[in-house]
Amino acid sequence: MAAGKIEFAPVPERESSRRFQQQKGSTMKFLYDDESFSFEALRSAGYAVYGGADLGEVLVTCRQIPEGDEEAWSAQWAATAARIERIGRDALAAGHRVSAREALLRASNYYRTADFYRRENPAADAESARLAKASQQTFAEAAALLDPPARALRIPYGDTTLPGYLFLADDSGTPRPTLLYHGGYDSTLEENYLALAAGALRRGYNVIAFDGPGQGSTVREQGLRFRPDWEAVVTPAVDFALTVPEVDAGRLVLVGTSLGGILAARAAAFEHRLAACVLHDGAYDFHAVIAATADRAASMPGGMEALMARNTMVRWVVRNGRWTFGVSDIDDLVKATEAYTMAGIADRVTCPTLVLEAENDQFFQGQPQRLFDELTCQKELISFREDEGAGEHCHEGALSLFHQRTFDWLDTVLAG
Repeated sequence: MAAGKIEFAPVPERESSRRFQQQKGSTMKFLYDDESFSFEALRSAGYAVYGGADLGEVLVTCRQIPEGDEEAWSAQWAATAARIERIGRDALAAGHRVSAREALLRASNYYRTADFYRRENPAADAESARLAKASQQTFAEAAALLDPPARALRIPYGDTTLPGYLFLADDSGTPRPTLLYHGGYDSTLEENYLALAAGALRRGYNVIAFDGPGQGSTVREQGLRFRPDWEAVVTPAVDFALTVPEVDAGRLVLVGTSLGGILAARAAAFEHRLAACVLHDGAYDFHAVIAATADRAASMPGGMEALMARNTMVRWVVRNGRWTFGVSDIDDLVKATEAYTMAGIADRVTCPTLVLEAENDQFFQGQPQRLFDELTCQKELISFREDEGAGEHCHEGALSLFHQRTFDWLDTVLAG
Protein backbone atom coordinates (compact mmCIF):
# COMPACT_ATOMS: atom_id res chain seq x y z
CA MET A 1 0.00 0.00 0.00
CA ALA A 2 1.51 3.32 -1.03
CA ALA A 3 1.71 6.20 1.37
CA GLY A 4 -1.16 8.59 1.02
CA LYS A 5 -3.90 10.61 2.59
CA ILE A 6 -7.41 9.23 2.52
CA GLU A 7 -10.18 11.83 2.42
CA PHE A 8 -13.74 10.73 1.91
CA ALA A 9 -14.70 14.19 0.60
CA PRO A 10 -12.81 17.47 0.29
CA VAL A 11 -11.83 18.95 3.62
CA PRO A 12 -11.67 22.75 3.75
CA GLU A 13 -8.56 24.54 4.87
CA ARG A 14 -8.40 24.99 8.62
CA GLU A 15 -6.26 27.20 10.79
CA SER A 16 -3.81 25.18 12.86
CA SER A 17 -4.55 26.89 16.18
CA ARG A 18 -5.61 24.61 18.99
CA ARG A 19 -9.31 24.98 19.58
CA PHE A 20 -9.53 24.74 23.33
CA GLN A 21 -6.94 27.46 23.84
CA GLN A 22 -8.23 29.75 21.13
CA GLN A 23 -11.97 29.01 21.42
CA LYS A 24 -12.44 29.57 17.68
CA GLY A 25 -14.86 27.71 15.47
CA SER A 26 -17.55 25.38 16.73
CA THR A 27 -17.51 21.74 17.69
CA MET A 28 -20.49 19.42 17.73
CA LYS A 29 -22.98 20.61 20.32
CA PHE A 30 -24.47 17.77 22.36
CA LEU A 31 -26.84 18.70 25.20
CA TYR A 32 -24.61 21.55 26.48
CA ASP A 33 -23.22 24.88 25.32
CA ASP A 34 -20.15 24.28 27.50
CA GLU A 35 -17.71 22.66 25.09
CA SER A 36 -16.19 20.33 27.65
CA PHE A 37 -19.54 19.17 29.08
CA SER A 38 -20.82 18.63 25.53
CA PHE A 39 -17.80 16.55 24.59
CA GLU A 40 -17.83 14.41 27.72
CA ALA A 41 -21.56 13.75 27.44
CA LEU A 42 -21.03 12.73 23.81
CA ARG A 43 -18.13 10.53 24.83
CA SER A 44 -20.23 8.68 27.40
CA ALA A 45 -23.25 8.36 25.11
CA GLY A 46 -21.15 7.21 22.16
CA TYR A 47 -20.32 3.94 23.88
CA ALA A 48 -23.93 2.85 23.45
CA VAL A 49 -22.86 1.19 20.20
CA TYR A 50 -21.04 -1.46 22.28
CA GLY A 51 -23.43 -1.58 25.23
CA GLY A 52 -21.61 0.98 27.37
CA ALA A 53 -24.54 3.39 27.58
CA ASP A 54 -28.22 3.81 26.82
CA LEU A 55 -29.20 7.10 25.24
CA GLY A 56 -32.20 7.57 27.51
CA GLU A 57 -30.04 7.13 30.59
CA VAL A 58 -27.63 9.76 29.29
CA LEU A 59 -30.43 12.21 28.51
CA VAL A 60 -32.19 11.96 31.88
CA THR A 61 -28.87 12.27 33.69
CA CYS A 62 -27.69 15.31 31.77
CA ARG A 63 -30.96 17.20 32.04
CA GLN A 64 -30.40 17.33 35.81
CA ILE A 65 -26.92 18.86 35.43
CA PRO A 66 -26.70 22.65 34.90
CA GLU A 67 -24.14 24.09 32.49
CA GLY A 68 -20.65 23.97 33.93
CA ASP A 69 -21.73 22.60 37.33
CA GLU A 70 -19.03 20.03 38.06
CA GLU A 71 -20.45 19.05 41.44
CA ALA A 72 -23.84 18.26 39.91
CA TRP A 73 -22.09 16.40 37.08
CA SER A 74 -20.39 14.08 39.52
CA ALA A 75 -23.44 13.59 41.74
CA GLN A 76 -25.92 12.89 38.95
CA TRP A 77 -23.68 10.54 36.98
CA ALA A 78 -22.84 8.71 40.21
CA ALA A 79 -26.54 8.32 40.99
CA THR A 80 -27.25 6.93 37.54
CA ALA A 81 -24.28 4.59 37.81
CA ALA A 82 -25.47 3.27 41.18
CA ARG A 83 -28.99 2.72 39.86
CA ILE A 84 -27.74 0.77 36.85
CA GLU A 85 -25.30 -1.19 39.02
CA ARG A 86 -28.23 -2.32 41.18
CA ILE A 87 -29.99 -3.58 38.06
CA GLY A 88 -26.88 -5.54 37.15
CA ARG A 89 -26.48 -7.06 40.59
CA ASP A 90 -30.12 -8.05 40.79
CA ALA A 91 -29.88 -9.67 37.35
CA LEU A 92 -26.73 -11.52 38.37
CA ALA A 93 -28.32 -12.79 41.57
CA ALA A 94 -31.28 -14.06 39.55
CA GLY A 95 -29.03 -15.85 37.08
CA HIS A 96 -29.58 -13.47 34.16
CA ARG A 97 -26.01 -13.39 32.87
CA VAL A 98 -26.45 -11.22 29.77
CA SER A 99 -28.58 -8.63 31.55
CA ALA A 100 -26.05 -8.46 34.37
CA ARG A 101 -23.15 -8.00 31.95
CA GLU A 102 -24.91 -5.24 30.05
CA ALA A 103 -25.91 -3.27 33.14
CA LEU A 104 -22.54 -3.58 34.84
CA LEU A 105 -20.79 -2.41 31.67
CA ARG A 106 -22.97 0.70 31.53
CA ALA A 107 -22.46 1.35 35.23
CA SER A 108 -18.69 1.22 34.78
CA ASN A 109 -18.83 3.85 32.05
CA TYR A 110 -21.11 6.08 34.12
CA TYR A 111 -18.89 5.83 37.21
CA ARG A 112 -15.91 6.86 35.04
CA THR A 113 -17.90 9.82 33.76
CA ALA A 114 -18.90 10.80 37.30
CA ASP A 115 -15.26 10.98 38.33
CA PHE A 116 -14.05 12.88 35.27
CA TYR A 117 -14.00 16.45 36.64
CA ARG A 118 -12.92 15.54 40.18
CA ARG A 119 -9.32 16.66 39.60
CA GLU A 120 -8.77 19.53 41.99
CA ASN A 121 -6.99 17.20 44.43
CA PRO A 122 -7.84 13.59 43.53
CA ALA A 123 -5.21 12.12 45.85
CA ALA A 124 -7.20 13.46 48.83
CA ASP A 125 -10.68 13.10 47.29
CA ALA A 126 -12.41 10.09 48.85
CA GLU A 127 -15.36 10.33 46.47
CA SER A 128 -13.05 10.34 43.45
CA ALA A 129 -11.36 7.21 44.76
CA ARG A 130 -14.73 5.56 45.37
CA LEU A 131 -16.00 6.32 41.89
CA ALA A 132 -12.80 5.09 40.24
CA LYS A 133 -12.89 1.87 42.23
CA ALA A 134 -16.58 1.36 41.41
CA SER A 135 -15.84 1.78 37.69
CA GLN A 136 -13.04 -0.78 37.93
CA GLN A 137 -15.08 -3.28 39.94
CA THR A 138 -18.24 -3.14 37.83
CA PHE A 139 -16.17 -3.54 34.69
CA ALA A 140 -14.24 -6.48 36.16
CA GLU A 141 -17.52 -8.25 36.88
CA ALA A 142 -18.86 -7.46 33.40
CA ALA A 143 -15.59 -8.64 31.81
CA ALA A 144 -15.91 -11.99 33.57
CA LEU A 145 -19.30 -12.39 31.86
CA LEU A 146 -18.01 -11.79 28.32
CA ASP A 147 -17.88 -14.66 25.80
CA PRO A 148 -15.16 -15.70 26.26
CA PRO A 149 -14.42 -14.05 29.62
CA ALA A 150 -11.67 -11.43 29.65
CA ARG A 151 -8.49 -12.29 31.53
CA ALA A 152 -7.12 -9.80 34.04
CA LEU A 153 -3.38 -9.25 33.54
CA ARG A 154 -0.40 -7.85 35.41
CA ILE A 155 2.26 -6.89 32.88
CA PRO A 156 5.81 -6.80 34.31
CA TYR A 157 7.17 -3.25 34.33
CA GLY A 158 10.39 -2.42 36.14
CA ASP A 159 9.99 -3.46 39.75
CA THR A 160 6.21 -3.41 39.55
CA THR A 161 3.42 -4.35 37.10
CA LEU A 162 0.87 -2.61 34.91
CA PRO A 163 -2.81 -3.62 34.96
CA GLY A 164 -4.34 -5.01 31.80
CA TYR A 165 -6.93 -7.26 30.22
CA LEU A 166 -6.64 -9.89 27.53
CA PHE A 167 -9.75 -9.93 25.34
CA LEU A 168 -10.02 -12.94 23.03
CA ALA A 169 -12.09 -13.14 19.87
CA ASP A 170 -12.88 -16.79 20.69
CA ASP A 171 -11.77 -19.60 22.95
CA SER A 172 -10.15 -21.75 20.24
CA GLY A 173 -6.61 -20.92 21.32
CA THR A 174 -5.75 -20.02 17.72
CA PRO A 175 -3.05 -17.31 17.43
CA ARG A 176 -4.68 -14.19 16.03
CA PRO A 177 -3.64 -10.67 15.11
CA THR A 178 -3.52 -8.78 18.38
CA LEU A 179 -3.78 -5.15 19.34
CA LEU A 180 -1.67 -3.70 22.13
CA TYR A 181 -3.84 -0.81 23.24
CA HIS A 182 -3.42 2.08 25.68
CA GLY A 183 -5.29 5.32 26.11
CA GLY A 184 -4.08 8.84 26.70
CA TYR A 185 -4.27 11.80 29.08
CA ASP A 186 -7.29 10.60 31.03
CA SER A 187 -8.26 7.19 29.64
CA THR A 188 -8.85 4.19 31.88
CA LEU A 189 -8.26 0.52 31.28
CA GLU A 190 -11.96 -0.12 31.67
CA GLU A 191 -12.88 2.46 29.02
CA ASN A 192 -10.46 0.82 26.59
CA TYR A 193 -12.86 -2.08 26.06
CA LEU A 194 -15.58 0.25 24.77
CA ALA A 195 -13.22 2.55 22.90
CA LEU A 196 -11.56 -0.16 20.80
CA ALA A 197 -11.57 -3.74 22.05
CA ALA A 198 -15.26 -4.42 21.48
CA GLY A 199 -14.94 -3.47 17.81
CA ALA A 200 -11.75 -5.46 17.41
CA LEU A 201 -13.24 -8.65 18.82
CA ARG A 202 -16.07 -8.59 16.28
CA ARG A 203 -13.47 -8.61 13.52
CA GLY A 204 -11.38 -11.48 14.82
CA TYR A 205 -8.66 -9.49 16.59
CA ASN A 206 -7.47 -10.19 20.10
CA VAL A 207 -6.69 -7.21 22.32
CA ILE A 208 -4.27 -6.66 25.19
CA ALA A 209 -5.38 -3.39 26.78
CA PHE A 210 -3.35 -1.84 29.56
CA ASP A 211 -2.84 1.27 31.64
CA GLY A 212 0.62 2.80 31.37
CA PRO A 213 2.18 5.17 33.93
CA GLY A 214 -0.04 8.19 34.52
CA GLN A 215 -3.18 6.38 33.39
CA GLY A 216 -6.11 4.93 35.31
CA SER A 217 -5.20 3.01 38.44
CA THR A 218 -1.44 3.34 37.94
CA VAL A 219 -1.37 6.96 39.05
CA ARG A 220 -4.00 6.58 41.75
CA GLU A 221 -2.87 3.29 43.31
CA GLN A 222 0.80 2.99 42.33
CA GLY A 223 1.92 6.61 42.12
CA LEU A 224 3.25 6.16 38.57
CA ARG A 225 3.36 9.31 36.44
CA PHE A 226 3.58 9.88 32.71
CA ARG A 227 7.00 9.49 31.11
CA PRO A 228 8.04 10.67 27.63
CA ASP A 229 10.15 7.63 26.69
CA TRP A 230 7.05 5.52 26.16
CA GLU A 231 9.04 2.73 24.54
CA ALA A 232 10.06 1.87 28.11
CA VAL A 233 6.37 1.09 28.66
CA VAL A 234 5.51 -0.57 25.36
CA THR A 235 8.56 -2.82 25.10
CA PRO A 236 7.68 -4.73 28.29
CA ALA A 237 4.12 -5.00 26.99
CA VAL A 238 5.43 -6.47 23.71
CA ASP A 239 7.63 -8.87 25.68
CA PHE A 240 4.58 -9.99 27.62
CA ALA A 241 2.35 -10.27 24.54
CA LEU A 242 4.82 -12.60 22.86
CA THR A 243 4.39 -15.07 25.73
CA VAL A 244 0.62 -15.31 25.19
CA PRO A 245 -0.23 -18.39 23.04
CA GLU A 246 -3.22 -16.67 21.40
CA VAL A 247 -1.04 -13.83 20.06
CA ASP A 248 0.23 -14.05 16.49
CA ALA A 249 3.74 -12.69 16.97
CA GLY A 250 3.96 -11.54 13.37
CA ARG A 251 0.76 -9.49 13.56
CA LEU A 252 1.13 -7.39 16.69
CA VAL A 253 -0.31 -3.88 16.36
CA LEU A 254 0.16 -0.90 18.69
CA VAL A 255 -2.74 1.54 19.09
CA GLY A 256 -2.71 4.72 21.18
CA THR A 257 -5.62 7.09 21.77
CA SER A 258 -5.57 10.89 22.29
CA LEU A 259 -2.29 11.75 24.06
CA GLY A 260 -1.63 8.06 23.41
CA GLY A 261 -1.29 9.04 19.76
CA ILE A 262 2.04 10.72 20.48
CA LEU A 263 3.02 8.14 23.10
CA ALA A 264 2.45 5.24 20.70
CA ALA A 265 4.29 7.05 17.90
CA ARG A 266 7.25 7.59 20.21
CA ALA A 267 7.23 3.90 21.23
CA ALA A 268 7.03 2.74 17.61
CA ALA A 269 10.12 4.81 16.80
CA PHE A 270 12.18 2.54 19.07
CA GLU A 271 10.21 -0.73 19.36
CA HIS A 272 10.46 -2.47 15.98
CA ARG A 273 8.64 -5.75 16.62
CA LEU A 274 5.33 -4.19 15.63
CA ALA A 275 3.52 -5.16 12.44
CA ALA A 276 1.63 -1.85 12.38
CA CYS A 277 0.77 1.21 14.45
CA VAL A 278 -2.47 3.21 14.68
CA LEU A 279 -2.38 6.76 16.06
CA HIS A 280 -5.87 7.71 17.25
CA ASP A 281 -5.42 10.53 16.63
CA GLY A 282 -2.06 11.63 15.38
CA ALA A 283 -0.21 14.10 17.62
CA TYR A 284 3.17 15.73 17.19
CA ASP A 285 3.92 18.02 20.15
CA PHE A 286 2.02 17.92 23.44
CA HIS A 287 4.27 20.54 24.98
CA ALA A 288 3.06 23.07 22.41
CA VAL A 289 -0.52 22.55 23.57
CA ILE A 290 0.29 23.14 27.23
CA ALA A 291 2.67 26.03 26.52
CA ALA A 292 0.06 27.79 24.38
CA THR A 293 -2.42 27.51 27.24
CA ALA A 294 0.09 29.03 29.64
CA ASP A 295 0.84 31.84 27.18
CA ARG A 296 -2.85 32.59 26.77
CA ALA A 297 -3.30 32.77 30.53
CA ALA A 298 -0.28 35.03 30.93
CA SER A 299 -1.80 37.54 28.51
CA MET A 300 -5.04 37.81 30.49
CA PRO A 301 -5.91 39.85 33.58
CA GLY A 302 -5.82 37.43 36.49
CA GLY A 303 -3.64 34.94 34.62
CA MET A 304 -4.17 31.20 34.82
CA GLU A 305 -6.45 31.41 37.85
CA ALA A 306 -8.89 33.60 35.93
CA LEU A 307 -8.73 31.48 32.79
CA MET A 308 -9.36 28.28 34.74
CA ALA A 309 -12.29 29.88 36.56
CA ARG A 310 -14.11 30.65 33.34
CA ASN A 311 -13.04 27.78 31.02
CA THR A 312 -14.04 24.24 31.95
CA MET A 313 -11.74 22.62 29.42
CA VAL A 314 -8.64 24.54 30.50
CA ARG A 315 -9.46 23.99 34.16
CA TRP A 316 -9.68 20.24 33.64
CA VAL A 317 -6.56 20.03 31.43
CA VAL A 318 -4.40 21.84 33.99
CA ARG A 319 -5.76 19.96 36.99
CA ASN A 320 -5.47 16.58 35.35
CA GLY A 321 -1.95 17.40 34.19
CA ARG A 322 -0.81 18.40 37.65
CA TRP A 323 -1.98 15.04 38.95
CA THR A 324 -0.85 12.70 36.17
CA PHE A 325 2.54 14.40 35.70
CA GLY A 326 3.10 14.88 39.42
CA VAL A 327 3.67 18.64 39.31
CA SER A 328 2.32 21.52 41.37
CA ASP A 329 1.51 24.30 38.90
CA ILE A 330 1.23 25.26 35.25
CA ASP A 331 4.86 26.36 34.99
CA ASP A 332 6.01 22.93 36.15
CA LEU A 333 3.56 21.27 33.76
CA VAL A 334 4.93 23.29 30.85
CA LYS A 335 8.44 22.16 31.72
CA ALA A 336 7.41 18.54 32.34
CA THR A 337 5.90 18.24 28.86
CA GLU A 338 8.93 19.52 26.93
CA ALA A 339 10.06 16.04 25.87
CA TYR A 340 6.63 15.01 24.56
CA THR A 341 7.36 15.65 20.90
CA MET A 342 8.04 13.65 17.77
CA ALA A 343 10.49 16.23 16.45
CA GLY A 344 13.63 14.52 15.23
CA ILE A 345 12.37 10.97 15.75
CA ALA A 346 9.33 10.54 13.50
CA ASP A 347 11.53 9.10 10.75
CA ARG A 348 12.57 6.25 13.06
CA VAL A 349 9.12 4.65 12.87
CA THR A 350 9.49 1.71 10.48
CA CYS A 351 6.19 -0.20 10.67
CA PRO A 352 3.15 0.71 8.54
CA THR A 353 1.39 3.52 10.38
CA LEU A 354 -2.15 4.86 10.23
CA VAL A 355 -2.58 8.46 11.33
CA LEU A 356 -6.14 9.54 12.10
CA GLU A 357 -7.27 13.15 12.06
CA ALA A 358 -10.38 14.92 13.38
CA GLU A 359 -11.61 18.05 11.64
CA ASN A 360 -12.64 19.77 14.88
CA ASP A 361 -9.98 18.40 17.19
CA GLN A 362 -10.08 20.46 20.37
CA PHE A 363 -6.49 19.66 21.35
CA PHE A 364 -4.21 18.71 18.46
CA GLN A 365 -5.56 20.70 15.52
CA GLY A 366 -3.17 20.37 12.56
CA GLN A 367 -0.76 18.04 14.34
CA PRO A 368 -1.78 14.77 12.59
CA GLN A 369 -0.77 16.23 9.24
CA ARG A 370 2.55 17.45 10.60
CA LEU A 371 3.37 14.04 12.03
CA PHE A 372 2.26 12.32 8.83
CA ASP A 373 4.52 14.55 6.76
CA GLU A 374 7.57 13.58 8.84
CA LEU A 375 6.91 9.84 8.84
CA THR A 376 9.02 7.96 6.28
CA CYS A 377 7.44 4.52 6.76
CA GLN A 378 4.49 3.09 4.85
CA LYS A 379 1.70 5.38 5.99
CA GLU A 380 -1.86 6.59 5.54
CA LEU A 381 -3.70 9.63 6.89
CA ILE A 382 -7.48 9.34 7.25
CA SER A 383 -9.43 12.51 7.94
CA PHE A 384 -12.79 12.40 9.72
CA ARG A 385 -15.17 15.27 9.04
CA GLU A 386 -17.73 17.18 11.05
CA ASP A 387 -20.43 16.73 8.41
CA GLU A 388 -20.25 12.96 8.83
CA GLY A 389 -20.55 13.22 12.61
CA ALA A 390 -16.94 12.21 13.21
CA GLY A 391 -15.07 15.50 13.49
CA GLU A 392 -14.64 15.56 17.27
CA HIS A 393 -11.41 14.71 19.07
CA CYS A 394 -10.89 10.94 18.68
CA HIS A 395 -14.18 10.77 16.76
CA GLU A 396 -16.33 10.53 19.86
CA GLY A 397 -19.89 9.76 18.85
CA ALA A 398 -18.73 7.99 15.68
CA LEU A 399 -17.20 4.76 16.95
CA SER A 400 -18.66 2.63 14.15
CA LEU A 401 -17.09 4.79 11.45
CA PHE A 402 -13.78 5.05 13.30
CA HIS A 403 -13.61 1.28 13.73
CA GLN A 404 -14.72 0.52 10.17
CA ARG A 405 -12.00 2.63 8.59
CA THR A 406 -9.30 1.61 11.06
CA PHE A 407 -9.88 -2.12 10.94
CA ASP A 408 -10.39 -2.15 7.18
CA TRP A 409 -6.95 -0.55 6.89
CA LEU A 410 -5.47 -3.05 9.33
CA ASP A 411 -7.04 -6.00 7.52
CA THR A 412 -5.37 -4.88 4.29
CA VAL A 413 -1.97 -4.11 5.82
CA LEU A 414 -1.74 -7.34 7.83
CA ALA A 415 -2.87 -9.43 4.89
CA GLY A 416 0.01 -8.00 2.88
